[in-house]
Amino acid sequence: MASKLSFTCIPELPLSIEKFPKPHQRIHLVPLPPPNFSPLCSSLKNNNNSSWRRLSVHALKQEVIQSPNSDSTLDSKAAFPASSKLVLVVGASGGVGQLVVASLLNRNIKSRLLLRDPEKATTLFGNQDEETLQVYKGDTRNPGDLDPFIFEGVTHVICCTGTTAFPSKRWDGDNTPERVDWEGIRNLISALPSSLKRVVLVSSVGVTKFNELPWSIMNLFGVLKYKKKGEDFLRDSGLPFTIIRAGRLTDGPYTSYDLNTLIKATAGQRRAVLIGQGDKLVGEVSRLVVAEACIQALDIDFTKGKVYEINSVEGDGPGSDPQKWQELFKAAEFK
Repeated sequence: MASKLSFTCIPELPLSIEKFPKPHQRIHLVPLPPPNFSPLCSSLKNNNNSSWRRLSVHALKQEVIQSPNSDSTLDSKAAFPASSKLVLVVGASGGVGQLVVASLLNRNIKSRLLLRDPEKATTLFGNQDEETLQVYKGDTRNPGDLDPFIFEGVTHVICCTGTTAFPSKRWDGDNTPERVDWEGIRNLISALPSSLKRVVLVSSVGVTKFNELPWSIMNLFGVLKYKKKGEDFLRDSGLPFTIIRAGRLTDGPYTSYDLNTLIKATAGQRRAVLIGQGDKLVGEVSRLVVAEACIQALDIDFTKGKVYEINSVEGDGPGSDPQKWQELFKAAEFK
């Protein structure tokens, strides 16, 4: 069942996490200093323990703003007025999900995360006020975790869950395409309230061609077939949806065991965006571009009930300009 978390930890200190209490009981993450800790210790940057590599939304913003190869998609938080949205992000610790959450926070959009491992929220996004960021423990593969209490007040959902197409370490613990991309999506969609204004689902190009070469090779273990089943379940749910079919994902942060890659997120020279329909695009796409497309689609009314594929290529892109994104989505309908 779901457990709500409240973050009260002190930055730059490793966490001592208590076992999860009874369902729905709030958990406080309280830091403890390491042995022989000294505030003047200069070994922080050399420590290999990931708990010392405390990352924050500010760190991501600075990278995206200041990197010469950056999209400059995240501007000063003060540039965005407070939003009435409450966006549930599912898969927030993955490559695209991390960028979605950081960008929502930067936009003053209240976020709620559903994570199998809630400890990652503090590691990735630093200390956030509960009015800004809420975290719940839950696994979409387990219907019992998706208590209606999790969805109270949620206005929009962005789902970025996924696993690898071929057997890998990420399949450990029954984390296969069938369990994640089909059963997990089915469970999530079944639990969502009908009051939602939009559900954005990140899927993949090629899902309609999984029996054709070369897509059949990618689909050897069913990933495209199961993603299509998840798409179809969302289409038939009656919920207002937008589906973003991404090309091969490139650029950090990579979904890896080194969360420090979050700070290196840039789109390099591939900032221009291609959007199509009909599952015709073939290519690559920056994770930054996919994350931005998901957020932009929330507010573009005509994307409701539509499916788009997305690539990124060399050139100047739309950044976070709503008008440019609206034009890109609209142009896709006339191709």
